[in-house]
Amino acid sequence: MKRIIIVIVLVFGSFFAAFAENGSGRDSIAPDPKDVSSMNGILTALYDVISGPAGQKRNWDRMRTLFIPEARLIPTGKRADGSTGKKVMSLEDYINASGPVLEKMGFFETEIHRTVEEFGGVVHVFSTYESRKTKEDEKPFMRGINSIQLWNDGSRWWVVTIFWQNETPQWPIPEKYLR
Repeated sequence: MKRIIIVIVLVFGSFFAAFAENGSGRDSIAPDPKDVSSMNGILTALYDVISGPAGQKRNWDRMRTLFIPEARLIPTGKRADGSTGKKVMSLEDYINASGPVLEKMGFFETEIHRTVEEFGGVVHVFSTYESRKTKEDEKPFMRGINSIQLWNDGSRWWVVTIFWQNETPQWPIPEKYLR
C-alpha cells in the first residue's frame, strides 16, 4: 500500500512540476510590474498596447509579457455569407494578422464597462469596448465585448484567453453591459 501511495505522489508531483514549468512563460522583455501586478493593471496594459495612431508601431514585446505562452485570441461573429464563425489564434497569429492593420489605420480601443467574476486565481472579465480610428473621433466605429480569462499565479497576472464579438444590429450590446 505504501508503494502505491509513493507512486501516486511521484506521478502527481511530476505532473504539477511540469505544469508549473509550462505555465511560467518566456517573455521577450521583462514585464512591467505595473502591467502585471493587478487585474486593473493588466487590463489597462492590454487596451493600451493595441492602441495608437496610424503609422505608430505597437510594442508587441510588451504585449507578449501579458499572456501565457499557450494563450488564445478568438474573434467570433457573422461571416460575409451570413453564417457564424470564429477564428482561434495564438498570440503570434494575432500580432501577425492584426498588427499591420492596427498600425496602418490607427486604432484606439477603450473599455467602457467591466463585469468581473472571480474564484481563486481564475478571473473572468466581460469587458465592453469602443473602438475609434483616432482619439479625437466623436463616435466609435465599432463596439463589442471582450470575454477575457485571467490567471493570477500568486506572483503576477496573466491573460489566458480573449474571446470577443463585435456589436451588430442583430446583436446589440445588452444594457447591463453598458452601465
